Amino acid sequence: MADSQATEREVGYPGKSCEIKAFSATPATGGDPWPAVIVVQEWWGLDDHIKDVAHRFAAEGYLAIAPDLYSRQGHKVTKDPDVAADLMNALNASDGIEDLLSTIAWLKSEPTADSARIGVIGFCMGGSYAMSLPCVSKDTKAAAAFYGEVPPDDQLENLGCPIFYAYGENDDWIQRADVDRLSAALKKFHKPGEVKVYIGCSHGFFNNTRKGIYSADDAKDAWQRTVELFAANLKA
Repeated sequence: MADSQATEREVGYPGKSCEIKAFSATPATGGDPWPAVIVVQEWWGLDDHIKDVAHRFAAEGYLAIAPDLYSRQGHKVTKDPDVAADLMNALNASDGIEDLLSTIAWLKSEPTADSARIGVIGFCMGGSYAMSLPCVSKDTKAAAAFYGEVPPDDQLENLGCPIFYAYGENDDWIQRADVDRLSAALKKFHKPGEVKVYIGCSHGFFNNTRKGIYSADDAKDAWQRTVELFAANLKA
């Protein structure tokens, strides 16, 4: 449930290919600048669920910014998995990272954001970007990736911040072997992080708009772990 006390606005800022549209939510009270969290969408687009997650972060005392990674494709949003797959596949991973780096650049120019304290969270497709961004940008200080693709080890070696990775035991998209490889890589490269496998859960279990997939108790646990990670690294 979105926090009705948060201040929300639509923003736009330059990307290398086009103007990037984004949804932003900030605390309605308190002083700024606030630590910032980039919320990265699922393959459905910048939908109401992702905006709700941004509201949740605003309630926790963050400036939340959810960039539309389909800005290059006309800002599309869908509930059709076939259309979502086409949209995701049409987005080159390098272009997605480029637009997230443009989002960081916007945060650095935004007076209400503390650009020294930036976190990133993502789900599904966005979880892949939440894993990859801290491997290429030292500006991210904490990352939470929900059931996203795991980068190869040569990228994980460059992971620049603590992470929390959430995975459903019955995920039919992300391979368990890659999740186990992530756990091993964190140890091998001495990177701070936690990998949590949620027993009985499927891909997308955090999304409370998906009946039959959403798992309330597990989503609550994953949210609490995320909030604690971000508080320790963005507020301390």
